[in-house]
Amino acid sequence: MENTPFIPAPSKRHVIGLRCAPIPKVRIGLVGLGQRGMRTLERYAFISGAAITCIADINADALAEANDRLARSGRDRALTFAGKDGWQEMCRLRDLDLIYICTEWSSHCPMAVHAMRSGKHVAVEVPAARTIDECWQLIHTAEETRRHCFMTENCCYDFFALTTLEMHRQGLLGDITHCEGAYIHDLRDTFGITTDGHRSNSTRRWMERSCNEHGGNPYPTHGIGPIGWLLDIHRGDRMEYLVSMTAQGQGPDDRLGRVNSTLIHTHRGISILLQLDVTTPRPYNRLQTVCATHGFVQKYPVPTIQTADFPHALTGEEALREADKYATNAASLLWKKGHEMQVPNEMNYTMDARLIYCLTQGLPLDIDVYNAAEWSCLAELSRLSASQGSIPVAIPDFTRGQWQQHSKHKLF
Repeated sequence: MENTPFIPAPSKRHVIGLRCAPIPKVRIGLVGLGQRGMRTLERYAFISGAAITCIADINADALAEANDRLARSGRDRALTFAGKDGWQEMCRLRDLDLIYICTEWSSHCPMAVHAMRSGKHVAVEVPAARTIDECWQLIHTAEETRRHCFMTENCCYDFFALTTLEMHRQGLLGDITHCEGAYIHDLRDTFGITTDGHRSNSTRRWMERSCNEHGGNPYPTHGIGPIGWLLDIHRGDRMEYLVSMTAQGQGPDDRLGRVNSTLIHTHRGISILLQLDVTTPRPYNRLQTVCATHGFVQKYPVPTIQTADFPHALTGEEALREADKYATNAASLLWKKGHEMQVPNEMNYTMDARLIYCLTQGLPLDIDVYNAAEWSCLAELSRLSASQGSIPVAIPDFTRGQWQQHSKHKLF
C-alpha cells in the first residue's frame, strides 16, 4: 500500500467540537466576486445575524457591481479592497469576524491560513485544499489559532440527504454497509467541447484544467460530504485507504469520457464509491446511495426508499413524500424555510444559515477543519492511486487518533 507523506502536527489541542465565544452579529469579509461570490452576496440578504461589511476582488468593476447589488437589496454598501493583495489588508481589520473565500482553487488554502492567523474564522469554497500538505496546513493553523475553518460543501444540505440522515438516526435503515456519491455533470461546453465533440469558444475552463491535468478525482467533496456525515467520519469511524482508476479519454486531446471511480474502505469495514464524470452526456447525478442491513435509499436517477416498513420500494413522488416525513431536524426545517422564501438555492441558504446560527450561538460548526481535510485530500490520493495502476493508497488520520475518543456527534 502506498503511504502518503505523514506530516506531524504541532503539539496543539484538537478542535473537534470547537466552541468559540458567541458573536452577536457576524461581520463578514467576502473575498472573490465571481459567480460563487456574487451568489453568496445575494444569498445573505435572506440570512439574519450577519452582514457583509467588506468585499475584496482584483476587479474594480466587480466591486462596484457587488456594492450596487447590496444597495438594491436594501443593505449598506461594503468597504472595498481592490487589487491582488487587497484581501490581506481586509484581514487586518479588527471589526471583522469571518472571512468568506470564493476565489479560484489554488488560493483557498493560503487565504484560509492567512485569515485564521489574522484571528478570523473562515468559510472557504470547495475544495478547501488541493494536497495533503495543504490539508495539514489547515489543521495545524486551526488548532494553533482556535479558529473555525468551515468548508462550504452545500451538498451536505441537500433536502433528500438531510432526510436520509434523519432516517438513519431513527434506526430505519439498520447498519450501513455501502454508500455511493458522485459529481456527474455534463460540462463539455465548459470544457470548450460542443455536444458533437467539436471545440467551442467557451472561456470557462476551471474544471477542464483540474480534470484533464489531474488524472484522479479533483472534485470529490460533493460526493463524499453527505456520506461523511452519515458514517460519522472522525467521530467513530475513519476512512483508511482507497483505490482509484480513470477511464482513458477520447476525442480532442483525450478529454471526452475521462470518468474516475474511487473506492474507499473505512475502519469499520464500510465501502464507499465516488465517481466524477463531467465529459459524457450522462444526465446530472450525485448518486446519494445508501445500502444498509434493513433499508436502501437513493436520490438519483429516481428517488427510491426501501425499508422493512414497505412491501415494495417507494419511488419518485411517493419516495419524496415519505422522505418529507423525516424533515424534522434543524437543517431540514431551514431548507423548508428557504424554499418558502423562494431563495435562489435552498442548499446554499441552509448551509450559510446554519453557519451563522452556530457562530452567533457559540456552537461547534456542522463542518469542521477535519471534514475539510478528509474530504479534500481524496483529490490528491485518487490521483496517486490512478496514476500507479490503481494501487491502494493510505488515507491520513488527520485527527491523530482523536476520532476514536469522540462518540457519534449529533450535528443538529
